Amino acid sequence: MSELWLPGVSGPQDAFVSRVLQRVQAFAEQYGSQPRVDVDLRDGATVTVRAISPEPGFGFVTLTPHADAEDAVEEWIVPVGAFGRITLSLAEEHEPFGFSLPE
Repeated sequence: MSELWLPGVSGPQDAFVSRVLQRVQAFAEQYGSQPRVDVDLRDGATVTVRAISPEPGFGFVTLTPHADAEDAVEEWIVPVGAFGRITLSLAEEHEPFGFSLPE
């Protein structure tokens, strides 16, 4: 039996983020534009993100949401186990959404 991994301890967040970024890149290539990326968390929150990072590690990742106001800056540090669903979709033309892939 394999060990149960719990958020908040060292875990596979680097591989998780890498694979999510690969899917976002593949979606962008297939449809010709950066997708809207929505993350549903198990606590019921849904956030449209423009970036995801494997930092700070130890089972946690950082989500950078699209801000409501132009000058607003926010980051969410959440455990990998908090993810319920990640949805990739085509952003509407008037939406300021899109995902920033790392260089």
